[in-house]
Formats: sequence, structure tokens, C-alpha cells
Amino acid sequence: MRNVLISGAGVAGLVLAYWLRRNGFSVTVVERAPGLRRGGQAVDIRGVALEVMERMGLGERMRAARTRMRGMSMMDGDGNELFRSEERTFSSGRLDSEDVELLREDLVAMLYEATRGRVEYVFDDSISTLQQDENGVRVQSENGVIRAFDIVIGADGARSIVRRLAFRPEQHLSKHLGQYAATFSMTNFLKLDNWQMWFRDETAGAGGALYPVRGNTELRITLGFISDPVAYDYRDIQQQKQIVTRRLAGVGWETPKLLAAMADAPDFSFDAMAQIHMDRWSVGRVALVGDAGYCASPLSGQGTSLALVGAYVLAEELSRPDIGHAAAFAAYERRMRPFVALNQALATENPTGPPAEESVERAKYAISLDAAGPDAGAAHGDRGHLPPP
Repeated sequence: MRNVLISGAGVAGLVLAYWLRRNGFSVTVVERAPGLRRGGQAVDIRGVALEVMERMGLGERMRAARTRMRGMSMMDGDGNELFRSEERTFSSGRLDSEDVELLREDLVAMLYEATRGRVEYVFDDSISTLQQDENGVRVQSENGVIRAFDIVIGADGARSIVRRLAFRPEQHLSKHLGQYAATFSMTNFLKLDNWQMWFRDETAGAGGALYPVRGNTELRITLGFISDPVAYDYRDIQQQKQIVTRRLAGVGWETPKLLAAMADAPDFSFDAMAQIHMDRWSVGRVALVGDAGYCASPLSGQGTSLALVGAYVLAEELSRPDIGHAAAFAAYERRMRPFVALNQALATENPTGPPAEESVERAKYAISLDAAGPDAGAAHGDRGHLPPP
């Protein structure tokens, strides 16, 4: 059980690769994209997930890369400021918190650097078939390469290829949360200085957010709208841009400029706000981690922390001596499920805004990294900063 294939070079896949390699495994990571994925939103690292970064030796670098927001404003469709705050933002919570907000691409880059040269990376390829038996998993890639592994881990996001290949459709459920969101970048035409701007049009059921990054030279934009499920091709970027343009066409303030920039944005992404719920996260020698098994959606603010903690716990259980993969996967689920449930609940607690601060505080510490045994998943309130192993 020492030869592992991980599908997906995102946060969960990279953290899992780091800890498995450190514990003596031979690790291969396959990623559909030609390289590390760029763009996307700023993400939050909170609670117990901060300790994972510390144990990887990346705490100082993580904090150096954090965003430096001074506050936020909420605008209406006519450009009137409805309210402002210098104490918190919708994206990161309280500004005086020890939690860290940073760009996803910066986090992924530092995780990759921590593993490069020790982990085999195969970019611009993906898994096409999985065949497992009592001895291992036979994997064929889209490029026709056939290899055998002891175990395979799907860390490939909410649209997981591994989940689709290894689990029956009735074993997982995608729960639509009634919203869609698009993200992209553009120049800082508003000259914002570490200040977030949020806007909404209640009549249109649409709005968005923009905030400066890269020394205030660039804006990261999120545009969203309320909707029942929409049929679209997730590979057709132009179709997705047309959907966003149509749904936000009547929204005021700076929306026309944002839509014009979106039309040419090379780092555009679009998806539903949705969650993945599964009865189990493993089948045979295949298991899931992060969004692939338990996506909480960006509305929870905890997707990155779930990926960090889930990868750490899975690696720890697989690395325990004298137990097989089935026992390791079972222990991983026992520890993680209560933590996942509390963090997924954050996305639905308050449909019109962020969850209560008390709920976030409870959820982000609702697991111990060092817990073990059948009741490990019930450990709450552990805020200790523990030394690296």
C-alpha cells in the first residue's frame, strides 16, 4: 500500500501528496490542466487548517501572502453606498482574526513548491478508466498510459472524474444551493486601495464583489445570480459568459464595465454553488478527499480548510503501521464526517449573507489533528498550536 495515484493538483491533492511522500509513499499526481491552475477567488484558511500549514513549515509564507483588506462597502444598483465596515468583510470575516485569506493560486504555488522534486507530476492528462481487484488498481490515462497503483485518491474537485468512475451515481448527491457565480480578473480601474466593493440588485437577483490584489494593480471579480439549475456545457466558456451577461445585463453601477472585461478574460471560471453529499468516501482501494467527496461550496467559506484538514487526516490514517487501506479509509471517515457536516452547514445557515460568527468559530475548530480511534471525529474545541511531527 505504498504506491499512490492522486487525481488533481489542487489544494487537497497537493497536501495529500506532501504528507504521503513524507511518510514514505511513492506518489504520482495526475492533473488535467497543462499546469497549475491560475486565477480564482481568494480563499480562507481557518482554525485547525492553520495548524496543517504550520506543520508543513508554510505558516510564515502563508501569512506573508495574505490579503491586506482594510474593509468593505456594499453598493446598490445606482452606486449608492448602503453600508460599510472597517471591522470585517464578507469574504474573510473579522479583519482582526488570526485566520488567513490569500489568493488560491498563491496557496497552490507554495504547496507545489513543497512537493516538487519529490512527487511525480503528470500534467495535461487525466484518468479514463479504473479497474481494481484485491491486489491494486489498474489505471489508464486519456493519453493511453496504463499503470498499476496500490490505491487511488480522487482530489479532483466537485466534478470528480474518480468519483464518476469508481462510485455508482446513487452513491453521491449534488445539492444545488440556488446560486451561480463567475470569477475573473481585470485591471484596477476603480483605483481601490485594499478595499472590497460588493453590490446587489434585489430585483434582478444578481450582484457581485470586487477587490484589489497584487499590490492594488489588479481586481478579482465575482459575479453571481440566484437561479434554479441551469443547463450548460461546463467546457463551453463562451456559453457560460453569455449566461452571466444575460443574467446581469440589467444590473447597474459598474456592471457594464465588468461584463465587458469578462468577455475577454482568459482566467474566467463559472459554476453552480453546490454541495456534494455521499454515504461513503471510499470503495475498495479508491477514496475521495476535499471537494470530490464533500464539497461545501464557496458559500461556506470553508472549502479550502476542509481540503487541508481532510488531506492531512487521510494521509495520517494511511500512514499508520499495521493497518490496511480499508481500516485507514474507515478511520478517516470517522474523524472527518462531524467536521464536514458542521462546515457544510455554514453554507445554508443564512441564505442572504454570511453565517453567524459563532457558527464559523465552532465549525473551524471541530476536529483534532491528533485524535485517533472510533470517537476521534467528535473532538471539539481543540485550539492548541501543536509542534510538527
